[in-house]
Amino acid sequence: MFLHSCNAKKGIAQRNIIYKITSLQFMSTATQEPKPLSANEPLKADSRHLRGQIAEELADTSNGAVTEGTGQLTKFHGLYLQDDRDLRVALKKAGKEKAFSFMLRVRLPGGKATPHQWLVLDKLAGDVSSPSLRLTTRQTFQFHGVLKGNVKPLIKGMHKVLLDSIAACGDVNRNVMAPPNPECSAAAQQVYDHAKAWSEFALPKTRAYHEIYLDEELVAGGEPENEPMYGDTYLPRKFKTGFVLPPSNDVDIFSQDLGYIAIVEHGKLVGYNVTVGGGLGMSHGNAETFPRLADVLGFIAPDQVNNVGEAVLTTQRDFGDRTNRKHARLKYTIQDRGIEWFKGEVEKRSGVTFAPARPFSFSTIQDPFGWHACADGNWFYGLHILSGRIVDKEGWPMKTALREIAEIHTGDFRLTPSQNLTISGVTPDMKPRIEAILAKHGLDKENERSGLRLNALSCVALPTCGLALAESERILPEVLEKFEAVLDENGLRHDAISIRITGCPNGCARPYLGEIGFVGKAPSKYALYLGARYDGTRLNRLFSPSTTIDNAVEMLRPIIKRYALERSESEGFGDFCDRVVLPADATFHSVGTPAAA
Repeated sequence: MFLHSCNAKKGIAQRNIIYKITSLQFMSTATQEPKPLSANEPLKADSRHLRGQIAEELADTSNGAVTEGTGQLTKFHGLYLQDDRDLRVALKKAGKEKAFSFMLRVRLPGGKATPHQWLVLDKLAGDVSSPSLRLTTRQTFQFHGVLKGNVKPLIKGMHKVLLDSIAACGDVNRNVMAPPNPECSAAAQQVYDHAKAWSEFALPKTRAYHEIYLDEELVAGGEPENEPMYGDTYLPRKFKTGFVLPPSNDVDIFSQDLGYIAIVEHGKLVGYNVTVGGGLGMSHGNAETFPRLADVLGFIAPDQVNNVGEAVLTTQRDFGDRTNRKHARLKYTIQDRGIEWFKGEVEKRSGVTFAPARPFSFSTIQDPFGWHACADGNWFYGLHILSGRIVDKEGWPMKTALREIAEIHTGDFRLTPSQNLTISGVTPDMKPRIEAILAKHGLDKENERSGLRLNALSCVALPTCGLALAESERILPEVLEKFEAVLDENGLRHDAISIRITGCPNGCARPYLGEIGFVGKAPSKYALYLGARYDGTRLNRLFSPSTTIDNAVEMLRPIIKRYALERSESEGFGDFCDRVVLPADATFHSVGTPAAA
């Protein structure tokens, strides 16, 4: 509990002693050789609970950026410093600064937004950022192109409608995912309520965000600020939580650091199976990094969610690797120490003894599109939004249509884990009016999209993500068109096949759970993965270490044809590839079997 006991009253010297103890403690079970802490650890410790020099640097109008250290701290407040990489060369030749701007991610547990919040975010997107809104794979909004001077106006505008970006990034529990349509059953509503309660419970307690962006004044002479759950150095790395309601695995529960699988019996939520240790990020050429699916610890009662969650989080806080950020996720702590050790530590800290896991099964990851009736007599409409990008285009005025709906809608908007949107709580009287708006703008054609398109995910990648090695969002339409032509040739247009593409190996669009996964390696070059199970319970495996999109289409053309002709009844494309196409010596494995490097 070293880091937990370290508070603001203790000096830097004492904190450094604690770092050394923590580092030695970790290394004693690994290589027996102590290593220096990663640069982020002293940065966090000396930040005065995430304040650092953020306020001063944001107020500096002499440039559009912040220093590297400050950029690391702003992540805890939902802000990433980026630049337009399309403009780098021209600006450099002109002797000008990079085209810096911020990406801001909203904290939105379970993806729920009111129509009023939607209208405010829509307006802010036009006034202080790029015109588009983007829905992420963690069920929230991202603003892009936020100039330095617009950061505070954006956050103040969000605050007026009770939204914030606290802990949307950084080494903390990030935006919590949950089933997007809780109004459809009492059990689903309970799952959403538990997800939201855990999100609030696991928030950092520092008032830095309110002081820096909302002009709240620090109270002089008060008690020293304390982070009872996180300590002065927070977590070793990011921490992601998801709640899921079978038979849908829309949140990809086994990719989460911490997961809660709802167990419903006779229509009643009786508890959760708890999963730990999922994570998909890796690095090309580094065998010590790998995707890993979570393990199931066991079953708990609904009122034990926060208690067990805190125990999982603090165990990772105290035993996670703070010397190597590429080895700092919970998945590596569990891989190194073993799931039985971890389970014992969580039981000891929480006072909860896990019961045997209850049976569950998943059958789909796809969002429900089009109109659906709910038990309460209302309706919801599932709207497909490719890559989650909400923007007006010629012949496709998505942003305008949703604004018009928000102006009359009396229910909610629900962001899904697959970058789509549900217009929820539509009353029978309101349904014809919303149908008319959708039809007017051509957004009522959900049944015309291919099964591949409805199961496609991408990250933002170029031009704004500094980690991107290749295109993702911008090339996805082209990728889909090429594969759809092959699927059409083989009568597979409406088969649900998951395809995911990312610009780098960090896994933001969960590519290692795609039946077809593209992971950027270099401009126009991708590692191609095949064979994940459609329901999200088996990782895919490397099929080609480096290929272009066109070459990948040609490589998969005969495989897709074989799948159409030779598949067994109800066999998914990923299962077919795993059984017939891929070699037996797996690189990645399924639930219950840790991934091998």
